[in-house]
Amino acid sequence: MSSLEPFGARLRRAMDERGALCVGIDPHASLLAEWGLNDDVAGLERFSRTVVEAMADRVAVLKPQSAFFERFGSRGIAVLEKSVAEARAAGALVVMDAKRGDIGSTMGAYAETFLHKDSPLFSDALTVSPYLGYGSLSPAVALARESGTGLFVLALTSNPEGGEVQHAVRTDGRNIGATMLAHLAAENAGEEPLGSFGAVVGATLGDLSSYDLDINGPLLAPGIGAQGATAADLPAVFGSAVRNVVPNVSRGVLRHGPDAGTLRAAAERFAEEIRAAVGAV
Repeated sequence: MSSLEPFGARLRRAMDERGALCVGIDPHASLLAEWGLNDDVAGLERFSRTVVEAMADRVAVLKPQSAFFERFGSRGIAVLEKSVAEARAAGALVVMDAKRGDIGSTMGAYAETFLHKDSPLFSDALTVSPYLGYGSLSPAVALARESGTGLFVLALTSNPEGGEVQHAVRTDGRNIGATMLAHLAAENAGEEPLGSFGAVVGATLGDLSSYDLDINGPLLAPGIGAQGATAADLPAVFGSAVRNVVPNVSRGVLRHGPDAGTLRAAAERFAEEIRAAVGAV
């Protein structure tokens, strides 16, 4: 089925050429209001089109948050379909932030929605939740391999509630977050230059030296900007894995809209800060 080079290889090249920054497309009501837009489909379309036109030809990754489009029903999904297609056509990789998680054929259907080449929502990668057991992701893993796409698995998230699951300790003494990282390392074993199965690891979590983050795959790192982390924090948090970190910034860039020029300038500032921090390691 796949005519695509594996996601990990495409991501590595995009990061090397464009920098590692991932910009979120998060059109929630408060941001629409800040931009002077109505909280309706027309406002959603204007917001999303502006971000794509300003960013897609220069950043490595755009990450639309599906929920903010889904809340408008079928018309919102139509805007999301168009945004994904236009972003990919302009050269950005699209990570669909949908955090899907289920079992069997239902998980397979979620995967087909975002990772099948013929889907109108076809994206380069998808965020998924493994908390029905890592094996529940098998249909998505199989389709990602077949289609040349990738997954980002929730492992060590930045929300404070996540710890009650991710820090829970198994009978073998390893906690759940570390278990997810180990599964991903196994998926990526032997892949060059980078595996296609990544983890979501919060940039706000501080010292993670007790975890093996060298999974030979990308680490999607939310938390820079509005949540309080900075690019300068990345080496201390991610250690030797920092070169594979894809730092996500949403509000820190988006609040500079609706002017496309100021959006681009904000993105470039973050990208340069990330380059400087990672290049110093």
